[in-house]
Amino acid sequence: MTTQKFMGKGQLIDRLTAQVGNRETAIKLLQDRGQLKADGKTFTAAGELRNNMSAQERAIDRATTKSGKPKNAYSYDPKTNSATLKKR
Repeated sequence: MTTQKFMGKGQLIDRLTAQVGNRETAIKLLQDRGQLKADGKTFTAAGELRNNMSAQERAIDRATTKSGKPKNAYSYDPKTNSATLKKR
């Protein structure tokens, strides 16, 4: 997977570009989400927050936002870039 090299913090645009296959599309998506300003270079406060997260942190954040469960209830799979509830 090409996105495996963009797992760290500060790589939001590069990771999304690798996922969608095109930098312009990635920038448009981030602008539509309110995470990137119209200039296509400057993050909004929300975008800066996301950009300062690793891929793992973003996946867990997505999962907790949907479920309301605590972050430590999830495990991360870097191959799928997804967080799933830990089995008890």
